[in-house]
Amino acid sequence: MDGRELVRSMKVVGSVQGLRAIRSAWRGRRTDARELAPRGAERARVPGPVSGAEPLPGGGTVRFARAELHVCVTVGGAVFWGWDGAEPLPSYALADAPPEPDTRAGLEPDTDGGWRVVSERVTVAVSRHGGVEVRTPGGVVLRRELPPRWWEPVGGGPARWVQRSEVAADARFFGLGGRASGPRLRDGTYRLWNTDPGGGFGPEDDPLYVTMPVQLVVADGGTHLAFHDNSWDGRVTLREGEEGAGSGHDRPGTSELRMDGGPLRCWVMTGTPARVLHSWTALTGAPTPPPSWALGPQHARWGFGSEREVRRIVAGYREHGLPLSAVHLDIDHYDAHQVFTVDREQFPDLPGLARELRADGVRLVSIVDPAVKAEPGNAVYDSGAAAGAFVRDARERDVQGVVWPGECVYPDFTDPAVREWWGGLYEERLAQGFAGVWHDMNEPVSFAPFGDTTLPRSARHRLEGRGGDHREAHNVYGLTMARAGFEGLRRLRPDERPFLFSRSGWAGMQRYGGTWSGDVSTGWPGLRASLSLVLGLGLCGVPYSGPDVGGFDGSPSPELYLRWFQLGAYLPLFRTHAAIDAGRREPWEFGPEVLEHARAALVERERLRPYFVTLAQLARLTGAPYARPLWWGAPEDRALRDCEDAFLLGDALLVAPVLERGADRRAVRLPRGRWYDTATERAYDGPGQVLLDAPRSRIPVLARAGAVIPVQGADGGPELEAWAPAAGRAGGGLVVRDPGDGWRKAEVERYTSRMVNGEVRVSRVTENGPVEPEWPVRVKGR
Repeated sequence: MDGRELVRSMKVVGSVQGLRAIRSAWRGRRTDARELAPRGAERARVPGPVSGAEPLPGGGTVRFARAELHVCVTVGGAVFWGWDGAEPLPSYALADAPPEPDTRAGLEPDTDGGWRVVSERVTVAVSRHGGVEVRTPGGVVLRRELPPRWWEPVGGGPARWVQRSEVAADARFFGLGGRASGPRLRDGTYRLWNTDPGGGFGPEDDPLYVTMPVQLVVADGGTHLAFHDNSWDGRVTLREGEEGAGSGHDRPGTSELRMDGGPLRCWVMTGTPARVLHSWTALTGAPTPPPSWALGPQHARWGFGSEREVRRIVAGYREHGLPLSAVHLDIDHYDAHQVFTVDREQFPDLPGLARELRADGVRLVSIVDPAVKAEPGNAVYDSGAAAGAFVRDARERDVQGVVWPGECVYPDFTDPAVREWWGGLYEERLAQGFAGVWHDMNEPVSFAPFGDTTLPRSARHRLEGRGGDHREAHNVYGLTMARAGFEGLRRLRPDERPFLFSRSGWAGMQRYGGTWSGDVSTGWPGLRASLSLVLGLGLCGVPYSGPDVGGFDGSPSPELYLRWFQLGAYLPLFRTHAAIDAGRREPWEFGPEVLEHARAALVERERLRPYFVTLAQLARLTGAPYARPLWWGAPEDRALRDCEDAFLLGDALLVAPVLERGADRRAVRLPRGRWYDTATERAYDGPGQVLLDAPRSRIPVLARAGAVIPVQGADGGPELEAWAPAAGRAGGGLVVRDPGDGWRKAEVERYTSRMVNGEVRVSRVTENGPVEPEWPVRVKGR
């Protein structure tokens, strides 16, 4: 146990739950020792030499002396391979049935005794000893998988395995879920085990709440995404390559994936970043856009404590001229922290409060934790126990842990019947007037004075009827809880699009909503980690996320709070939040200067609301994240691949937050093309680096020349903001009008901009040719 764990242990032991947590932890360890047999002697295995092959549509099966490999190129160009009978299904990551094989591609002999599958977009080569190469149509190797190795217990049990891979010497790694040290992942080892760090975290902490075996690799030769579909505990060790000087040889970048069990199967998508993310979300599911109101500013605090305090906060926003879309209630509004209850003393009329706030344009959002107090008479516990809904041990006893309500049990969301039962419980939340939910503590968490704060690994799960234990179910627990909540809300309010975001999840969680940073530490490193998390999650297919603005723990300085606030105003989920002992986080609490500048950031966020609506709908259609790395449109630009302190908001805006104390200017790396400082309308030409003013009042934001952006006009109506194209160039943009908070199909409108006789002309593209826009057009940058 290191120093961090010791501090966490003392906090738990010193609490009223301390003795219960110790007892629960020891009970879990004893259970694991009894139910999980030691691995004992193991037998190592490699595929061995090739012995034959069987062509099939899209690929085929290659047999080796001690293993077999199934390879398939699907319609659209995604590649799947699985060892020893591993198929695409069953899978928690895939949204539906896997894509159909590309019947134009088939297995054929390759040189040196190997085999290959050639398709329009990708070539897959299998060596005679079990290596797999993914190549572009031009023959550039994007990824080389070396022959895998398994270690199988002689006495039986799950085999652990290792898969080593090589990428180009110039490649950069991104992804692996939510990583505070990203978005570019440096040399090191990253664990694949969703984890509550037990308090505030910073860039040095790993793992966190959302881990995924998803790598996005960007190199001169092309971009690809590799997903090893396996939810077991594992570790990824990355090492960037090095290009040889002069006649020296390149040293490739390497990735080593070690898994404690589960299938060895992989998906690879290739192409531009936009094509890769489109293919990824086609496989794992389109992101569900949040309701349009959830794209506005939201306020949360652990410790509102009463209806009176909520009203005071909302009145403060109105009094100070600050827009507000939602207020989030944390566990303190529950009766003794028990989920799906209300503290009637402090919140005597929650439905009335919700109606009152909604009339003023503010929604209520409720926290929902999975842990259920194990106490007869608790309605949720009684109904769940009667349905056999809780995770059990091998002796068919409910597994218990310690969370906020005390001794708790945990629903088994890997059982469809349990998901249906749990989803029905959200009717109580809707009856209380809540418009959305946020899932917390769903890694899942059980307080412990040492080691993993999670359930015993031997705990039994249904796993859709297949059966298994927590070693396989842990990482998908938050994902399946999100599915239960999302599907329940859809059944209860079929005409409304659910608003749900979850602290934990896995590949495919975008189907049910988004996520947030969790308990990011208050401090400048935490501010930087906030941006890393959002960008990394977006590259894993989860476009809607954001941090606890100001940090979760501690008290930010006015400067830090303001810079965090300014960053948050340009991220998909814009929410202030803080721990119960971290003080108030309302903008007016930090003095008149911060209040003035925070108001400007909120007003700009509201002005850009139509643009955020467009980005949300485009994410559903294309998989493209709202917030994108600077290299998104130019992955071949190596300087952009290494830039981590700025980002693109859609295609039109470049946001350069201030991430250092005392800075009033900052260097900004520009992609190619002309860019306008939106505050001064001064033009800068990229690629290159410029130095821009960053006074306390704002952070640098630049608009791409030629961009057409939907915004909210001064009269509250929609209008188009057009930035003048460079001489001899044209521009444009996509616009999606707000389809409302239901399921009405969104219509994408395309606009072009061009310079005609010294004037900027904006036209809407239709099947019948260009027409004048219906919305007013405001031209900037002339």
